Amino acid sequence: MDFIKSQLLSYGLDPVIAMYLSYVIIILGVAVLSLLADFITKKVLLKSIARSIHNNRFKWDNVILERRVFHKLAHIVPAIIIYYFSSSIPAYRHLIEKGVMTYMIIVGVLVVDAFLNAVHDIYRTYEISKVKPIRGYIQVVKIFIFTICGILVIANLLGESPLILLSGIGALSAVIMLIFKDSILGLVAGIQLTSNDMVRVGDWIEMPKYGADGDVIDISLNTVKIQNWDNTITTIPSYALISDSFKNWRGMQDSGGRRIKRSIYLDTSSIAFCSYEMIEKFKNIHYLSAYIMDKEKEIEAYNTANQIDRSNRVNGRALTNIGVFRMYIQHYLQNHPQIHKGMTLMVRQLAPGETGVPLEIYAFTSDIRWTVYEETQSDIFDHIFAVAPEFGLRVFQSPSGNDMKRVLLANHL
Repeated sequence: MDFIKSQLLSYGLDPVIAMYLSYVIIILGVAVLSLLADFITKKVLLKSIARSIHNNRFKWDNVILERRVFHKLAHIVPAIIIYYFSSSIPAYRHLIEKGVMTYMIIVGVLVVDAFLNAVHDIYRTYEISKVKPIRGYIQVVKIFIFTICGILVIANLLGESPLILLSGIGALSAVIMLIFKDSILGLVAGIQLTSNDMVRVGDWIEMPKYGADGDVIDISLNTVKIQNWDNTITTIPSYALISDSFKNWRGMQDSGGRRIKRSIYLDTSSIAFCSYEMIEKFKNIHYLSAYIMDKEKEIEAYNTANQIDRSNRVNGRALTNIGVFRMYIQHYLQNHPQIHKGMTLMVRQLAPGETGVPLEIYAFTSDIRWTVYEETQSDIFDHIFAVAPEFGLRVFQSPSGNDMKRVLLANHL
């Protein structure tokens, strides 16, 4: 500073003008030097580092490069130059050093944050990450680092020791915990939700306790917003997703199949052995012809081998209308274009009750969209209800007013 000022005075300049001009020259010189150092660091040094990383056989350093750890670290170089030349401007040295130190602390925290993200990405490449995720622990470390960063920045700007701020925070910890109780609970819940991958934005979740049934549209520190299917918005505390149970339909959406699990109830009085005429009729049904012929051969071979007297229909093995109907539905679903062929498909008979014999259809549609799913399910059961009488079966339903009216009229006549 003195050298530049003396040189300007030697040219006959006014002392005041020489002082201000020397400030301008120093500022411009430091700015040019900082820009030059930044250019060399980013265009030369970082490119050399990137080239070396891409050419070696290790993969973890590529992750560090993708997370831009070195790029963020390069921002410290101009700050070091400015800090070094701050003594050239004695009048503003204290302010410059404070500003540069604050900047360097913030850059350092951003570098650590990027490095922790890289560590998490590297860890996820190993199989153990699926069993023991570390995202929650990394987030706790980040919270601690950002807190320390905030204390250091404030202490630097105030010119006080960080220990004084820490002691003050310790005295106010009870008040802070009371005021920010929901935020603290939400923070802990957010860490658990994220580390365990329990819910994401876009997931369809169902939580009857809070009247929530729809897509997650936002996850914040304190709340999770769900847009229900009637377009209403339900807001749930983040910690409620940890303390209470909820259903996440993400697995169904990712699998590509949506489950049909519905029963048709058959009147037990309509169940009977198949007559010869019924068997001949069933042979003309496309989905049953091969099954009926194979089953007839199997039953005939069994009865012959065991010398079964078929004069009484109770003896030996025989086809029943409900068994043939069940196999028809099975083959019908296997050939249905909207049923997922790679997932569980079965038609099973459940325990009979006062409403008849339940015949449950358990299958998955190949389209998970709600409207398509409902249309497919309705089409399937429309067909099943319509074909049941063709097998001599009656679908059970409780007597309606028309049924009672018909009975009364029949008795009256």
